[in-house]
Amino acid sequence: MDRRAVLKASLAFAAYFGAPSMAAISRSALAADVDIADGSATTFDFDTLRQMALDLSRQPFSGPPGELPGTLATLAPQAYNAIQYDAEHSLWYDIEGRQLDVQFFHVGMGFKRRVRMFSVDPEQRQAREVHFRPELFNYNDAGVDTSQLEGQDDLGFAGFKVFKAPELTSRDVVSFLGASYFRAVDDTYQYGLSARGLAINTFTDQTEEFPDFVAFWFETPKSASDTTFTVYALLDGPSATGAYRFVIHCEAERVVMEIDKHIHARAAIEQLGITPMTSMFSCGNNERRMCDTIHPQIHDSDRLAMWRGNGEWVCRPLNNPQKLQFNAFADDNPKGFGLLQLDHNFDNYQDIVGWYDKRPSLWVEPLGDWGKGSLNLLEIPTTGETLDNIVCFWQPEKSIEAGQEYSYRYRLYWSARPPVSSPLANVYATRTGMGGFIEGWAPGEHFPEVWARRFAVDFVGDSLKNPSGGGIEPVITISGGEVRDVHVLYVEPFDGYRILFDWYPTSDAVDPIDMRLFLRSGDDTLSETWLYQYFPPPPEERRYIDDRVMS
Repeated sequence: MDRRAVLKASLAFAAYFGAPSMAAISRSALAADVDIADGSATTFDFDTLRQMALDLSRQPFSGPPGELPGTLATLAPQAYNAIQYDAEHSLWYDIEGRQLDVQFFHVGMGFKRRVRMFSVDPEQRQAREVHFRPELFNYNDAGVDTSQLEGQDDLGFAGFKVFKAPELTSRDVVSFLGASYFRAVDDTYQYGLSARGLAINTFTDQTEEFPDFVAFWFETPKSASDTTFTVYALLDGPSATGAYRFVIHCEAERVVMEIDKHIHARAAIEQLGITPMTSMFSCGNNERRMCDTIHPQIHDSDRLAMWRGNGEWVCRPLNNPQKLQFNAFADDNPKGFGLLQLDHNFDNYQDIVGWYDKRPSLWVEPLGDWGKGSLNLLEIPTTGETLDNIVCFWQPEKSIEAGQEYSYRYRLYWSARPPVSSPLANVYATRTGMGGFIEGWAPGEHFPEVWARRFAVDFVGDSLKNPSGGGIEPVITISGGEVRDVHVLYVEPFDGYRILFDWYPTSDAVDPIDMRLFLRSGDDTLSETWLYQYFPPPPEERRYIDDRVMS
């Protein structure tokens, strides 16, 4: 990024919020009882931000982040994590008895975008910038040469985190860091999957874009007892800009975000992702290919859940496929969807580092008329748990044209379970394994040529107790092959029913097999719909191998 582009971007900010106060930035010390927002006051409200996003969209994109001072650009992850914000300089430190407070992340390592921060007085409708200075941080053993940071008036910050009851706990509940990524926790204080402000060309022939939140404005809470705060964000990227308002409720057992965003397209966009979510699924009950570890399961989320516009509830277990898979589920005005982590039993993970049993679910509640589109799911092969390999987002059906504005409102619920669930029976678990033999036995000399895949789908719910139609009938639809040996079994330990069936190939094809299952009794639907995608092995691998050595 050249100096002219940097200057153009800086002037665009200055036109709305004033130029940095060099006198304030050059202060060598900062007292704890002084407001850290040292910039000059400028008028601000959401309408101002929306106009700024519109004006910014009419200018060329300023380019990728500029280079950081060498001492920050070369930081290793351990060194970066050693840099800690000084809690006595947190944004609302001077509010006695406060329930919320904000601290900022240092730029460095891979976090190169210089994000500007502003404190907003909502009554006066005025914003003042918080400028970077080394005195705001404790560098501990990070090995940072702070002399390289002096006079860096435009260094900014990488992001921010929010603490609830900061006098009682040092654990944050909300974090915005990197591009437009953000996360929140429930009452376990354990982070899991992430959300994004926007996704662009995630699965197209075009290069995927990751637009950045380049500035945030924090409204000062009206009272110390507030557990709700409002933060505004400006998004900027090659193909779009955006104005965002987040009203964030830090409740006792969950975090709820009310989001109002207005996107301006700089250019035509082939695939615009609204409410993108990013998670990790390495292995679980249904997919154990990568579970050769001490852990029975490894995942941040175990399913995609959908409450479709027509009222249908859908459960789609996640996969870690051997090759990239993309699925689009068409809908009209969806009622809700999310990536869920519903198994919170430690015994099923045995993980004392990742604590996957504590990871929250994320549920999206659309507000207003979203119209037609599709809920898209991208599953990427992964060999472990360090990389997110699941992406989910809503894609509007209408084309995204340059110069147009697109507005969306929705709520995000970060909690152990979603705020709503199907009144019908729910999918409790999905399991797969070798089939083609009587349950309780194993393939042996009597079944030398038989190969099949067995599926066990467990359902729980009151609708299964006394079905009005008499019995419980599984309705199974598949896109290829054939289903045999279907059984309906009551399972007392979880007080529900297990649907067992074997899938047999009818060709050598290895195309994914789409499966659909729901329960009914007579004309009554008893359960949500289970969707699954199975990947048959090649013909030469469709056999059982006896690797015993008898001597």
